[in-house]
Amino acid sequence: MFNDKELLKKLSIADLERANAYAKDLGQGLQIVRSFPSGVTVFGSARLPQDHKYCKMAFKLGHLLAENGHAVITGGGPGIMEAASHGAYEIGGRVIGLNITLTHEQFPNPYLTDCLTFEYFFARKVALAMSAKVFVFFPGGFGTMDELSEILCLTQEQKMPKMPIFLVGKDYWKGFDRIIKKMIDLKLVAPKDAKIFKVTNDVTEIVKMANKIGHPKISENYYDGFHEASKL
Repeated sequence: MFNDKELLKKLSIADLERANAYAKDLGQGLQIVRSFPSGVTVFGSARLPQDHKYCKMAFKLGHLLAENGHAVITGGGPGIMEAASHGAYEIGGRVIGLNITLTHEQFPNPYLTDCLTFEYFFARKVALAMSAKVFVFFPGGFGTMDELSEILCLTQEQKMPKMPIFLVGKDYWKGFDRIIKKMIDLKLVAPKDAKIFKVTNDVTEIVKMANKIGHPKISENYYDGFHEASKL
């Protein structure tokens, strides 16, 4: 896996095994990303029941996206992920689940047309990011906040292509909005950073944005050539 002889001398057997496991997980993720066109990646809690208002909104979003020919990508689990997947699956849409092995909560929902299970969060997050032309964040816990903060940071620092980012559920996200405003007041982030994302209750707004972007070919990925171009 590694060709740098000096590096190999400095790594223990355990380090090499760990690095190879990371590389294998990441490689499988990148491979599956190349098997479907960029779609709309939906994040959100695995703990909400399907009759919850946010799950109903996610179901409607998945249905509308599939109806308009957009692939729906989620973490593949229950809750919000299942609701969005179900909405798309119901009308024959492409539904990709990028699952992860956990000790609780996470198991593949039954509404997936494609599924891959990861061992490591970071490899899964890379695949979820590289699959997207639009990001959608429904209410969630630590995992959702981790995914959101990383996408915002990478966008802010121009470490990834700029994509539309929607936060669904104004009541839920108003506290987050206040934190961002406090960051701006303290000059921890710039005022323009508050425009990286948009809070909404209207899932049709997300579908309209996906329609505006269009339908890239499977062979095309927004990250191709991005890092080279960003160094210019």
